[in-house]
Amino acid sequence: MNDRTPSVLFVCVHNAGRSQMAAGWLRHLAGDRIEVRSAGSMPAEQINPVAVEAMLEVGIDITAEQPKVLTAEAVQDSDVVITMGCGDACPYFPGKRYEDWELDDPAGQGIEAVRPIRDEIRSRIETLTAELLGQDPARA
Repeated sequence: MNDRTPSVLFVCVHNAGRSQMAAGWLRHLAGDRIEVRSAGSMPAEQINPVAVEAMLEVGIDITAEQPKVLTAEAVQDSDVVITMGCGDACPYFPGKRYEDWELDDPAGQGIEAVRPIRDEIRSRIETLTAELLGQDPARA
């Protein structure tokens, strides 16, 4: 691994639920060791309040975040691009690591439905963090 800080971009259509929860988890678990970005092809007006509530339950505050529009520059500047159901809306650049995480959309769901999505995202973020930082996932 080089000395450069790896960067991850989370993308979902509205950048209001899944991608914001993922960004919140990665910031929480990796601190400043990984650069975190999130964006959407059609960003919403605000973050899903149920996603905010679900993250607050585990001590992570994402209320200050705003949905952002996906740009080619954001993709180009990222080492890993993780899509969450935006499909063809994501620009493709050779040499990037792309993953598509199939996760239920929390939009319009109650907190009981959003908690398992939050927990699934945490599990994936723990694995991703360990891979990017070259650590054993069990100890990361």
